[in-house]
Amino acid sequence: MPILGQGASFLRALPRRYVHKQRRALSAVSSALPKHIEILGQQYLTDLTTNITPAIISKIPLRLHTQPSHPLSTLRNLIESHYPDFAHLSSLSPLVTPFKNFDELSFPQDHPGRSVTDSYYINKDMMLRTHTSAHEVETFRRGETKWLLTADVYRRDEIDGSHYPVFHQVEGARIFNADASGMKEVEEDNERLSLHLARSNIIIEDVPHISPTNPVQPSHNPQFSEAVAKNLKLSLNSLMLEIFGAAAGANSEEPLRVRWIEAYFPFTSPSFEVEVMFQGKWLEILGCGVVRQATLDTAGVSNKIGWAFGLGLERIAMILYSIPDIRLFWSTDPRFLSQFEQGKITTFKPYSKYPSCFKDVSFWLPRNAALHENDFCDLVRDTAGDLVEDVKRIDEFTHPKTGKTSLCYRINYRSMDRSLSNEEINHVQNDVVTRLRDQFDVEIR
Repeated sequence: MPILGQGASFLRALPRRYVHKQRRALSAVSSALPKHIEILGQQYLTDLTTNITPAIISKIPLRLHTQPSHPLSTLRNLIESHYPDFAHLSSLSPLVTPFKNFDELSFPQDHPGRSVTDSYYINKDMMLRTHTSAHEVETFRRGETKWLLTADVYRRDEIDGSHYPVFHQVEGARIFNADASGMKEVEEDNERLSLHLARSNIIIEDVPHISPTNPVQPSHNPQFSEAVAKNLKLSLNSLMLEIFGAAAGANSEEPLRVRWIEAYFPFTSPSFEVEVMFQGKWLEILGCGVVRQATLDTAGVSNKIGWAFGLGLERIAMILYSIPDIRLFWSTDPRFLSQFEQGKITTFKPYSKYPSCFKDVSFWLPRNAALHENDFCDLVRDTAGDLVEDVKRIDEFTHPKTGKTSLCYRINYRSMDRSLSNEEINHVQNDVVTRLRDQFDVEIR
């Protein structure tokens, strides 16, 4: 599912006029790009839509979810072991067409996720997937009826301890024949799962499987849709028990609490979000729902009905392993990597907390121009890499006489592996300021 993973940024509203301003700003950047860029050994033409940066391109081959002993790999294997009879997929290329990423999943044309401010484009015809659901239609079309797909996904986003432009999702899906045999299969599985959960130490706060505010699709038999939604819930309650029940530790008398919430997504109906009570807090874990029939029709399996879910590996791994900063997943420092073994969930032990180095940059925007915060963060990330812990806008005002807008950002430089000298950061900050002035024609204050 493209629902969750990191920050649920797909649901942000973005005015059309702002997108148009951004395209004008990006055209100036694109004019300085080479005619071709190389990704995974292939050459691609650039155009006015191109906004992918060298920092992002360098991450594409790494595929952290496949690296032995890495926390993301262990968590992926834990989820796959819970669904042993599902196909386990993890090698699909992250380069997809916008049609595949959005249109095949019934995303509206004005959805903010399509914007160059939210997604990474190689050119107007090719982009980096923003969710694992970009492969949903092709996987169903291939004849898979039960599958898990783990992959790296890419979204332009803010910079802080829980957001990163590359993260990893697991998509799970199951479809049934939309006939009496399929209904029998669903009901038998529901009975099996219900019996398992009744014997388990879990408390579930549920909502109706279908309701006026979370409706069955017009083309679906309501009884069948309700049974499929119930199967989805039972399956995921069992998965939450597998992931968080064991991680809760020695206090086996304390039940796992799972809470279901009605939701809206353009690609499922009915739709839900799932929260888990862990260490005294409700944590948003995943999104899911009954797959839109239009998706199955596009995949050529119109005689099926089924469910899908999507979860972000980093979000769950940060909780289970007590990893405080999302940048750490990309660390090659042995002090990080040596703490983990394949198949074991252990508590991360911080090896140091190096001091911060704060630097501010203030600037006037060109008249009638805009700078999206994701553009600024991408520029900082591409210049300074993972030396940046977070970026915050601390001031914005419009001059009453000139009408020009001033912005001020505070950049927090802090390495996870070593102390940074002021001289080193001054050099990096100068590079940030120079690129900001050259790419976006701002006036540094």
